[in-house]
Amino acid sequence: MSLTSSSSLDTIASRTDVFDNGSYPTALLRIKAESRFNNVNTIPPPKPLLIGTPSCLKGGEFPVLLMLHGYILSNNFYSQLIHHVASHGYVVIAPQLYSVAGPDSRDEIHATAAIIDWLSKGLKDVLPSNVQPNLNKLALSGHSRGGKVAFALALKKETTSPLKISALIGIDPVDGMGEGNQTPPPVLTHVPQSFDLNGMPILVIGSGLGEIKKNMLFPPCAPKGVNHENFYEESQNPAWYFVVKDYGHLDMLDDCTNGVRGISTYCFCKNGESRQPMRKFVGGVIVAFLNAYLQGDHTHLISIRDANLTIPVMFNKVHVRM
Repeated sequence: MSLTSSSSLDTIASRTDVFDNGSYPTALLRIKAESRFNNVNTIPPPKPLLIGTPSCLKGGEFPVLLMLHGYILSNNFYSQLIHHVASHGYVVIAPQLYSVAGPDSRDEIHATAAIIDWLSKGLKDVLPSNVQPNLNKLALSGHSRGGKVAFALALKKETTSPLKISALIGIDPVDGMGEGNQTPPPVLTHVPQSFDLNGMPILVIGSGLGEIKKNMLFPPCAPKGVNHENFYEESQNPAWYFVVKDYGHLDMLDDCTNGVRGISTYCFCKNGESRQPMRKFVGGVIVAFLNAYLQGDHTHLISIRDANLTIPVMFNKVHVRM
């Protein structure tokens, strides 16, 4: 694809299948916390960041998605998913919230609020000069425990977001070890549609294998009673819910995840045969959801609901409350 024809770029973007990479070339930026920058006026972020951004010659203004990693995972493990979403015209920011953590996620909630506060002060200075973030279109997402943190901040537990969150996404979110064993601060109330988010649209993605043990040595990674099903049940309208059959809790990660933690992502959770289909679906449905609620184009999201697209996975369940 030529980068010199901006008009053809826009035309291709409107036709691109959300489950394929989009028409924008992308770049991955690694921004250290408390770094010194060449520009003395640039404010460093409070946590290290992995940023996926469109990198076309035309540039432009793009909505922003903040993506929180799962328990003791690296933000680098989501690089293929970040590329996918960014290629459809979004700036994706994935912080490394911690290296080691206990059961309490309060520090992560406060850290996420601090990162959102930084967005309006420092984000534009670390992006390519022709890329402008549109913070009036800010979505918050999280995987696993990161999903719990995202919901907690949106629900104003512990602290509030310094910027308005326009859409909320839980990627196989988990709120503890099992029913009656939630980790602090608890998010789920087990009261249907109890999440009062003032009409904020919600997408919940669930894994069909997440609640199944891989073996007798380890508990399930997304136990019943504290998983995607409960997050959707407690979400108020509008809420979209997709449970993917035959794929596991970590199957949206990169194909190759390095190091001891990376190897462990294949050991602790029950997995599908390949990560690519689940990752393509997660990336595609996130793009379709953001297109609907940040850009006003529901075409792809409704087509996914109605199975009018070629979808890379099969569903256990699809449910929508408008």
